[in-house]
Amino acid sequence: MKRVLVTLAICILSTAAMAQTATPPAGGMRMERMLQQLQTRFASANTTHDGKLTREQAAAGMPRVAQHFDEIDTQKMGFVTLAQIEDFMKQRMASR
Repeated sequence: MKRVLVTLAICILSTAAMAQTATPPAGGMRMERMLQQLQTRFASANTTHDGKLTREQAAAGMPRVAQHFDEIDTQKMGFVTLAQIEDFMKQRMASR
């Protein structure tokens, strides 16, 4: 009986340890959720569905992007892409 209890305890502890290592860090989950929200908002603001936001589209649908439009549009093309916005956000978070 003792042996069964010890085996059961080991199984429970190893399962708990595996569950802890399988869970992504809280910061990673936060970043993932933020990127998902960004993708959703970008798709909504991108009324022409061309994968690019003009300054006007950004002002209408993503005001924070519009505020930083010139910083994000590093190539001065007159539009920003989702990848550029993501890069900008990651840089800003890294500098904090």
